[in-house]
Amino acid sequence: MSTTLLSVAQLSACLEDRNLRVFDCRHDLRNPDYGTQAYARGHIPGAQFLHLDRDLSGTTNGSNGRHPLPERKVFAATLSRYGVCADTQVVAYDNEGGIFAARLWWMLRWMGHFRVAVLNGGLAAWKMAKLPLSQEAPVPAAADFQMRPGDRPLNAEDVLANLDSARMLLLDARDPDRFSGAKETLDPVGGHIPGAINRFFADNLDENGIYFKPAAELSTDYSAILNGRDPGSVVQTCGSGVTACHNLLAMETAGLQGSRLYPGSWSEWCADPTRPIAQGDS
Repeated sequence: MSTTLLSVAQLSACLEDRNLRVFDCRHDLRNPDYGTQAYARGHIPGAQFLHLDRDLSGTTNGSNGRHPLPERKVFAATLSRYGVCADTQVVAYDNEGGIFAARLWWMLRWMGHFRVAVLNGGLAAWKMAKLPLSQEAPVPAAADFQMRPGDRPLNAEDVLANLDSARMLLLDARDPDRFSGAKETLDPVGGHIPGAINRFFADNLDENGIYFKPAAELSTDYSAILNGRDPGSVVQTCGSGVTACHNLLAMETAGLQGSRLYPGSWSEWCADPTRPIAQGDS
């Protein structure tokens, strides 16, 4: 299986694999109950549901962003409870272009588990293929998930210390209006981290906003942004560490490996008034 994107045909062919765990990550930032309700109405057979706020985030304290990472041991316990172990192939999907599925994809890599892929096209592609849905919520046997070294995220201090360094290229996945500060809809302060470049996550998708662009096209897009720089110099950011994972996944799909995530992102950064901010298009 792929460790980046998986097609509907590939997933449907192996749904009966006992080493497979499929996770429905649907979410709506303005309606936190949406994902749970949508999952109950119908999901890919065998899929379990993970909630962005309850399962894929830790406790907020007003200064650590809207979706801080949970403690690694807490997330390891969650994965164990849902039947994930070292041999498990995980597939994540949503119905929002992959932004929430990509969060789970990155979090598993953070835990040292690289047998994980995102369903390309998500539930929309599954339905277009006229494949069945289920309302049954499976209860798999618990497993013993063991944490291993994985992708290391950056914190606000890391970013602040390298603001003027050529070793870091900040890539912000928010839409242009939020990036510029012209129309902030979720956080109390508008703008972006100084020096950041805007790459709207939706630009990773086709014209219908369903499938990721082909790897070659993504490579062209991101190579132009990198302009000769090492992909490992890229630090992915967004509003709260969710859509930034989409850009990270797109770069990995394009073969541009090694970028890293700043999970706190803008919602954490702007919570401290001593940190510098920028507004406008650059």
